[in-house]
Amino acid sequence: MSTPLITVEGLSKAYRIGLKDEIPDTFMGALTGWLQSPLRNLNRLRRLNTFHKEVATARSAGNRSQQGSMAAPDDGGLSTDIETDIVWALQDISFEINQGEVVGVIGHNGAGKSTLLKVLSRITDPTTGRAVIRGRVSSLLEVGTGFHAELTGRENVYMNGTILGMTKREIDRKFDDIVEFSGVNKFLDTPVKRYSSGMKVRLAFAVAAHLDPEILIIDEVLAVGDAGFQRKCIGKMQDVAQSGRTVLFVSHNAVALRSLCQRGILLQGGRSVMDGPLPEVLDFYLSSLNSVAAQEDLATRTDRGGKGDFRVQAIEIRDEQDVAINTVATGQPTTVAVQISDSVNCPQCALRVYDDKGHFITQFDSRLNSLEDDLPNVSTDVIRCSVPEVLLMPGHYRVDVELFAEGVRQDQVKAACAIEVISGRLHGRPLKDRNNLPSIAHPHRWVYQTPCQKEA
Repeated sequence: MSTPLITVEGLSKAYRIGLKDEIPDTFMGALTGWLQSPLRNLNRLRRLNTFHKEVATARSAGNRSQQGSMAAPDDGGLSTDIETDIVWALQDISFEINQGEVVGVIGHNGAGKSTLLKVLSRITDPTTGRAVIRGRVSSLLEVGTGFHAELTGRENVYMNGTILGMTKREIDRKFDDIVEFSGVNKFLDTPVKRYSSGMKVRLAFAVAAHLDPEILIIDEVLAVGDAGFQRKCIGKMQDVAQSGRTVLFVSHNAVALRSLCQRGILLQGGRSVMDGPLPEVLDFYLSSLNSVAAQEDLATRTDRGGKGDFRVQAIEIRDEQDVAINTVATGQPTTVAVQISDSVNCPQCALRVYDDKGHFITQFDSRLNSLEDDLPNVSTDVIRCSVPEVLLMPGHYRVDVELFAEGVRQDQVKAACAIEVISGRLHGRPLKDRNNLPSIAHPHRWVYQTPCQKEA
């Protein structure tokens, strides 16, 4: 039996949450804080030296809590049994990955996926447990990782290759392939700080994939590239896997995961809850997403991204009479109402619709506005998207939502709501359960061409 390239045993990673200082609003409060600051700073310094003791205390408290209840709540790794500012990003994760395996790491936002990849890439050390890596690792974890902003693209290629342990001769041999794949030929001698995010991702992926690593680790950064480049990346990762090398891939793109990976690892609350064939793991994850969308209160969910100045509070599906509904029929006029936590000036919203297999079906994006939109320069806490006809075939769908303000993503929630589409009529044409049919119905009209029309 061959030795695994990656061995993870009891891996855990804890972080200390930073606490904000209170800003006094009176002169006496400021004076008192100034007098107390030496003692407060001393206590903080002492706590830095007792971090591992606090971690051990938090772990033992968490273990007692789980033993005391049959189903401990999933709090994302936070321990509330004792007063602590320790958060567990990973908890007791163990697995092995053999040479040539392509493994997809799946999970909600905040599940610990990126932290796991950072530990495996040796960017951060685990708090407990160990991760043994046998082979040269090339990783792409975020836009511009490993690039020096002041150096040109050409110089960064050589720098990254040297960091990976390659000689200049090896890099010279691969250089033309890297540049051709990245598509940044014209800007190769331009400082990377002037690259767009898409250009950085293209060059970074090209370097990571072409420098002959035994292990390739890729995070969700491929979402930055366009569809054509994503197809190139998936094709390249398939080539890497077929050559006998190992790929560890984090993505929310179900289509990419199915086409690339044979095995899946599902993380939830910093723990590994499922490890097995990718189709089974992915179906379990997607069903849990649909369950979350149907049951959980959107305002209380914590598995979300974005800056967070304002959040999505609720999403409702409404009919022609502006009545909230749970199901919608194909061809029915529908409105999606997005409730925001605060009144915001000119917020922007994107809704992305996925089917029950995780396939991306369509999107509605207020940033791609037209003359038919009614988006005046005002403040509002509700954004409404009117759909004249629902073109979805009967089935179950989920909706992911994003909020923006002045080009900055403020909130991002996957499976923000669930939609059940039932049989209906589109322009009078009856549409039934789709079974193996596509997810979208298109309005159309059939006409027999008569001999007279043909002669004309």
